[in-house]
Amino acid sequence: MFSTVLVANRGEIAVRVCRTLAELGIRSVAVYTDADAGARHVRVAAEAVRIGSYLSVDDVVAAAVAAGAEAVHPGYGFLAENAAFARACASAGLVFVGPPPEAIEAMGDKVRAKQTVGAAGVPVVPGRAEPGMSDDDLVSAAAEIGYPVLVKPSAGGGGKGMRRVAEPGGLRAALESARREARGAFGDDTLLVERFVSAPRHIEIQVLADTHGTVVHLGERECSLQRRHQKIIEEAPSPLLSPAARERMGAAAVEAARSVGYTGAGTVEFIVSTERPDEFFFMEMNTRLQVEHPVTELVTGVDLVEQQLLVAAGEPLGFGQAEVEWRGHAVEARVYAEDPAREFLPTGGTVLGLVEPTGTGLRVDSALEEGTVVGSSYDPMLAKVIAWGPDRATALRRLSAGLAGTAVLGVGTNIAFLRALLAHEDVRAGRLDTGLVERELSGLVRTEVPDVVLVAAALEELLARQPVGEVVDPWDVPNGWRLCGAAGTPLRLTCGDRQATVRVAGTPADASVEVDEAGPVPAAARFAGGRLEVTLAGRTTAFHRARAGDTLWLAAQGRTWAVEEHSLLEGETASAAAGGPVTSPMPGTVLVVKAAVGDQVVAGAPLVVVEAMKMEHTVPAPVDGVLTELHVRAGQQVALDQPLAVVTPQEEQR
Repeated sequence: MFSTVLVANRGEIAVRVCRTLAELGIRSVAVYTDADAGARHVRVAAEAVRIGSYLSVDDVVAAAVAAGAEAVHPGYGFLAENAAFARACASAGLVFVGPPPEAIEAMGDKVRAKQTVGAAGVPVVPGRAEPGMSDDDLVSAAAEIGYPVLVKPSAGGGGKGMRRVAEPGGLRAALESARREARGAFGDDTLLVERFVSAPRHIEIQVLADTHGTVVHLGERECSLQRRHQKIIEEAPSPLLSPAARERMGAAAVEAARSVGYTGAGTVEFIVSTERPDEFFFMEMNTRLQVEHPVTELVTGVDLVEQQLLVAAGEPLGFGQAEVEWRGHAVEARVYAEDPAREFLPTGGTVLGLVEPTGTGLRVDSALEEGTVVGSSYDPMLAKVIAWGPDRATALRRLSAGLAGTAVLGVGTNIAFLRALLAHEDVRAGRLDTGLVERELSGLVRTEVPDVVLVAAALEELLARQPVGEVVDPWDVPNGWRLCGAAGTPLRLTCGDRQATVRVAGTPADASVEVDEAGPVPAAARFAGGRLEVTLAGRTTAFHRARAGDTLWLAAQGRTWAVEEHSLLEGETASAAAGGPVTSPMPGTVLVVKAAVGDQVVAGAPLVVVEAMKMEHTVPAPVDGVLTELHVRAGQQVALDQPLAVVTPQEEQR
């Protein structure tokens, strides 16, 4: 076994790999960029080496050699499925903890992968997957296959560059966008097209293979709950498959791995129709550890990172297929820095406060801590909360409770959305498909701000203003008392789309509050156990809290609110004009500018394409008019709500 291993990654997966290395008594070496100098994975490793980029093969290999590492674990993403990196490691005398470069190349190219596994007898989705297909070729292929179709990059995965096209008229625009995204994400804009399977379920099989000819599967994971073709909740086993179907899919996955001489841990992904669960088609093979690997670990008791290391060291697997056992059920939820109410656009900020859950059957894989800066340079996934139970219902309840006990203050996340999704009747019943989130999104997103949140912010402010000391001047007590009587203390607050004036009479411990003159209600607040406990009309809510300037972050039961206090002298916010400034919906980089000053534009026409955390967003013109100002260029970094351009309506031009 190795004595020193470099982890060529960041975030939660780097922390997770370091954990197993420590358990095995192996010295871990982390790498980091300037943006990650204070990151948690840097501190949990025994040593850390600064590099210029996680995508630089030369930087990572040089760091491993300098640190005296014998092997490199790539985690997932970045260089994990880069055959050139695997070869560079070998050239430098390092063991790459992953499959041979030939297997990476065979499965990394979706065109070649489908041909290879198809020849091995594994069912593949009907479509056209030929090297170097032009847009005209893809249009012709789509016509042959029949709509709807799915356009996919030949290289890479994770939903990047994937487009579902329902009608011929939308195909060429989808191809342009898909090629651009694939080129930016993978350096390869080769596309393929295949039949879109109706009501599809995404089910994958975990495989393990050693260098002595043994290949086994560890069962399936259901990954059908997705947004933007990216997984958000995964579970093992699938509620759809029968034992017989599981065995058939497992055998097909083993053959797919054997067909390319695979070694190590890998995942063979299949698409299954809800209407015909016994029919499955190969989609792709991920030649690395998957984000969702913890659910397999919890139901099998197998540490996949440990097995990767043992295989890479030349050890045989310590078990065969007959020895693999499954116990109970596990479900994982991915916590992202994103706003589900704004089409899952990335958010960002500094983690001001953090609460991660503990309890029976719960596991948290995370690299978060107070002070962590979440920017737009890397993927928006922050952490994973995983729950195990003796049955599916128990696992779902434990996961929901774990998410309710999770709070990330200072950064907007999808936690409340995840809890709503877990509570959906179809999810609880196991009626899943990859389109469920899109269909049900409006009912899964809550944007209303409850009165108790505004009251909590007001009372917290008054608690902070309470004078302390042996002698207290009554004029310093913020109770709203005046010579003419108690008028109450008014505070003007904004949270999300809601703006309100909260008037508090009395003290925070015994108050009467009125929200926008809706009538007085008894309330009280106190700090207890590090939380803010607020009682409103006899109902008590405990909030985690953190403050940054005039913004108070509150979190309770998986929901998070940012409440801002304003001066009562400020005027009401003016309503936005029909035209005017066009702002960036997220922090990121301008990829494309599609119009120039003086252009006539119509409402909805694309003006600028902004990319953040591998996600593209097209910013449209708000009205018909003329583009009178343009403030950005391609390649420029922009902040959230930064002005990009100005569109002046036609009537204002006269």
